Amino acid sequence: MAKNKAKKEKEQKNKPFDSLFSERATNYIFGALFSFIAIIFTLSFFEKAGMAGELFLKGGIFLTGETVKILPFLFFFSSFIFFVTKYKNIFRSLTLGTLFFILGYSGILESFNPEMQKGGWLGYVLNWPLIKLFGFWVAQIIFWACILIGLVVFWYLLYKKKDKNEVGKKKPSFIRKIFTPHFKIQDVGDFTAEEEKKGKEESSQKQKVKIVEHISERKYDLPPLDLLDSKVEKPRSGDVGKQSAIIERTLESFGVSVTMAGVNVGPTVTQYSFKPAEGVKLSKITNLSNNLALALAMHPIRIEAPIPGKSLVGIEVPNADRSFVHIKELIQDDKFQNSPNRLMVCLGKDVNGDSLYANLSKMPHLLVAGSTGSGKTIFLNNLILSLIYRNSPQELKIILIDPKRVEFSLYKELPHLLCPPIVDPDKAVNGLKWMVQEMENRFKMLSDQKSRNIFTYNEKAKKGDFEPLSYIVLIVDELADLMSSKGKQVEALIVRLAQMSRAVGIHLILATQRPSVEVITGLIKANITSRIAFQVASQIDSRTILDTSGAEKLLGAGDMLFISTQTVKSSRIQSVYVSEDEIKKLMKWIKAQKGMVEDLEEIDEIEESLQEALDKSPEDNSFDSDNGLFGGDPLYEEAKRIVIENKKASASFLQRKLRIGYPRAARLLDSLTRNGIVGPSRGSKPREVFVSADTYVGNDESVNDEEDDDDDDDDDNDVPAADNVNEEHEDEESKDDEWEQL
Repeated sequence: MAKNKAKKEKEQKNKPFDSLFSERATNYIFGALFSFIAIIFTLSFFEKAGMAGELFLKGGIFLTGETVKILPFLFFFSSFIFFVTKYKNIFRSLTLGTLFFILGYSGILESFNPEMQKGGWLGYVLNWPLIKLFGFWVAQIIFWACILIGLVVFWYLLYKKKDKNEVGKKKPSFIRKIFTPHFKIQDVGDFTAEEEKKGKEESSQKQKVKIVEHISERKYDLPPLDLLDSKVEKPRSGDVGKQSAIIERTLESFGVSVTMAGVNVGPTVTQYSFKPAEGVKLSKITNLSNNLALALAMHPIRIEAPIPGKSLVGIEVPNADRSFVHIKELIQDDKFQNSPNRLMVCLGKDVNGDSLYANLSKMPHLLVAGSTGSGKTIFLNNLILSLIYRNSPQELKIILIDPKRVEFSLYKELPHLLCPPIVDPDKAVNGLKWMVQEMENRFKMLSDQKSRNIFTYNEKAKKGDFEPLSYIVLIVDELADLMSSKGKQVEALIVRLAQMSRAVGIHLILATQRPSVEVITGLIKANITSRIAFQVASQIDSRTILDTSGAEKLLGAGDMLFISTQTVKSSRIQSVYVSEDEIKKLMKWIKAQKGMVEDLEEIDEIEESLQEALDKSPEDNSFDSDNGLFGGDPLYEEAKRIVIENKKASASFLQRKLRIGYPRAARLLDSLTRNGIVGPSRGSKPREVFVSADTYVGNDESVNDEEDDDDDDDDDNDVPAADNVNEEHEDEESKDDEWEQL
């Protein structure tokens, strides 16, 4: 503590004017002081400066001899440098340069006339030992070198060129410029006027010829890039050299020796990378995050140890001025334009300033979570626009579920939508059920064509006489609302889709602002491995989303962490910003071009079937008649087969045959009743079975004789007398009535 206090006091003594005046004002003060000294010397030559001027002149002659004649010019020139220099704190540098020039000039004058002492006492003290030690000519070289050093200092301070990239940045001092360590800084790219003009011309040419060939041999014009905002912002990271020195000094004070390796300036944070000495544990560095934040006066900071693909550790420090990443900059990039993947989406820019993209077909599903206002909805808008700029309405169909009712209202007239945005939870469940049914139908179509996935199926469709399949993307803006009202049904349907729908071109994007285990359940996390975490409130929320900490240290406003099966560790990305005006312009253009979109009959049939499914009432379980996937029981088909083959239906009978409990057997019996397989309860009489074994389509194999014998034996044992039969039926029906009341 005493050492640091003494160091601070010493720094204050060395900078007496910093606490009172600004850097520019300090230079002006010293410039005025040097001008005052030069005027005194000039007037003293004409005996116009009084006793003070006479003392100045006699002191100058005593010290420098005839060099006093050039002192007014030196002081005027130094004053001029103080007024025009771009550096700060140049008093020491300029004084040192002036002293070198005076010593060199005085030494030369003294060496040619040592008896007359034309160089004054400074020249004599400097000249005598040099000539004795090195001789006359070496002494002359030393004197001229001193003059040259002074001139170099004057020239550098006076004629320093102004860099365009340094506009608006604080200029470092001359001493710091020399002694501050240099780092390799990778900054966000900037464009000159010619490059920007050339880029606009190339972009306009691309827009003119960019026509996507429709998979059904029709053409669809993609929206032009002129509808999007063309801003390109650049961040300001602050004094990179100073912060690098602070990081190195802070780590060394805790016994961690490091070597600074480089600096990467991103749109949101600046990453300072360094290589620790051998034997240093990474855990020791990560535990110093709060100490580094205190030393840098920046919060929060994030330590990445190690950086993926490098033997370095990275410290991510927030920028002084962050920049937004606009979607046009990423869409017009060659990586996006030349990609053959239909479901390529823009993610944003990483800490290196590089544009990042993701292929939704390889994810194949995405989970997005973060607190309110962290940028989730803007990110979903970015995904929708990325898909629109790559696919026609026949190639891609989108289903939007918006329980908040206002987030996706701008997309009502988007031709890519299979239906208007769904806002009712009951309709959302029906939509998920329809997607499962559509998935099953598509698997049958792929099986008929002997194709493994939608890609090979569409390749065969181009050569065959059948229509290709379009991709379907489901986007849910608030999963928590669905899980709170229809939790079990929604979870079962999402898990079913996430497990199997990739091969048939159905992809899910789920977003929530409540990252809890009740919403993001273990089954959902296990089947959706690609996840994005925006800023969250606590480390527990971060672990719920990513299974690791880090999201609690994000800065919000689009700052996110992205993990997938293709990445080893999470990547920090500044998400793309999409404004509401851009969406309105795009939708206005699409509405004007609506006549250009020709819907196929197959797609019309899909839309009709989806709308029919959405219009079903919540109590309508007609989906159960198809299979046991749509919120029904997986044993439904087996129960139906047993009832039809045995011409017998009761809850206790299903209990014995399926080896299940009474509540489940009663639910199966209710489903059979609703679907018209068996009749309603008739008191003591057994239920009627309306479907015969001959007309039952699912009866592929008849029951063998042994099973029939077993059933008969069971029936004989269970029914010894007619009175017992009636009593048993009465008990069963009373149980059924009690269960229905419950």
